[in-house]
Amino acid sequence: MTDFSNLESSNIWDYKPVWCQPWSILLTGIILSVASWLTLHIMWITVIISILVGIWWVYFLLLYPRMFKEYVESQKKISNYCDN
Repeated sequence: MTDFSNLESSNIWDYKPVWCQPWSILLTGIILSVASWLTLHIMWITVIISILVGIWWVYFLLLYPRMFKEYVESQKKISNYCDN
């Protein structure tokens, strides 16, 4: 397991490449939803794709960063406790 106790930031986006930043995740989801409508013109497929994109956004833009921050902070507390 990786040691996150010495990280300077608990913000996951500080460690991600450009193609995995919030703006690129949002842009990709919007492009997927719009492209499905423009190419297929089938509403139910566009709705399904948009729902899947929404789930993807909730996980990667809300839940994952929060879990990473909580994990890093807990590792820092454990590391500080063990150092004392």
